Amino acid sequence: MRSILVRYHEVALKKGNRPYFVELLKRNLASSVRGLGLKEIKNLPGRLLLLFDEKADREEISDRVRRVFGVANFSLVESTSRDLEILKSKILASLDARHFNSFRIVTKRGDKDFPLTSPEINREIGAVVKERSGARVDLKNAELTISIEILPRNAYFGFDKIVGAGGLPVGTSGRAVSLISGGIDSPVAAYRMMQRGSQLAFVHFHSTPYLDKTSQEKVRELVKLLTRHQFFSRLYLVPFGEIQRQIVASVLRPLRVIFYRRMMMRIAEAIARKERADALVTGESLAQVASQTLKNLSVIEKATTLMVLRPLVGMDKQEIINQARKIGTFETSTIPDQDCCQLFVPRHPATKAELVDVEKAESRLDLAALTQFGAENAEVEEFKFPA
Repeated sequence: MRSILVRYHEVALKKGNRPYFVELLKRNLASSVRGLGLKEIKNLPGRLLLLFDEKADREEISDRVRRVFGVANFSLVESTSRDLEILKSKILASLDARHFNSFRIVTKRGDKDFPLTSPEINREIGAVVKERSGARVDLKNAELTISIEILPRNAYFGFDKIVGAGGLPVGTSGRAVSLISGGIDSPVAAYRMMQRGSQLAFVHFHSTPYLDKTSQEKVRELVKLLTRHQFFSRLYLVPFGEIQRQIVASVLRPLRVIFYRRMMMRIAEAIARKERADALVTGESLAQVASQTLKNLSVIEKATTLMVLRPLVGMDKQEIINQARKIGTFETSTIPDQDCCQLFVPRHPATKAELVDVEKAESRLDLAALTQFGAENAEVEEFKFPA
């Protein structure tokens, strides 16, 4: 039976709440590898052991497990007896097809009653591996790492640890609604919130029929990519062009972007109430564009009673781009499109909007009707992973 040993770090610090976090991590792991022959997930001290049938695709399993938030790292492992001679023979047999010039042994004892210490196990196993392979020991830059876990009933060994997504299991930090534009920033913001355990629904504002549907197509692809981390997503596609048209007819040019953002907050809040979400998430970064000055951000967020989370607020553009490349959203985000931010946007937007001026201008609009129009006319799509 094929096995994967999953290790978690931050989850282990939760003390009395640890069982809750571990159970959610187990649920998410099971969701991630659905259809790949999972037989059982076993609780081990500080670890989880996933058991699969012999026909399971190890590469596909590894690719899915590494995306699960809460996983610090994991290894493809084989189970064996805790008897040191049996452990040696199994490791040597597994190394026969491998070629390496340097190696190291890393042992962790989950059972401190085992008679040998970790360094003693390292020396014993290392000696026979060196004799058989002729490779040298390198504790810092080894070509091959042999990981050994001594647990109460069995020992497990594998080669090289695979880095996981880290963070906390999705679902442990409540629900939020993420505003997603199709650009570079908002998918990264969503990813960072999921990494902190939030389950997200997504809201995209588009200006069809005034602009084409490219932004909607991009957002669908971005949500599909992000759903690999939370396994189920709901996307609301809000028609915003008519709302923008009414704002343009009533509001002076410099304040229009502020009005757009505040209307987006109101509509997103209405959707968040449906989703039983407690916060809104945006991809705003301080001073990146004119609407994202400290003064403007303060005025914009006062349009909603919900908490507004801005996980990118202190990041510069290059840092955001680097993370977008790392998580796989950059290529999609940079496809040219026409989103609602390009429609009716003034050349010189206000950078220091005053709340009193904005609220006075808003009094000429039926805000409740516009909010209801946006929320009730949103198209809803659902995404699942695995599909």
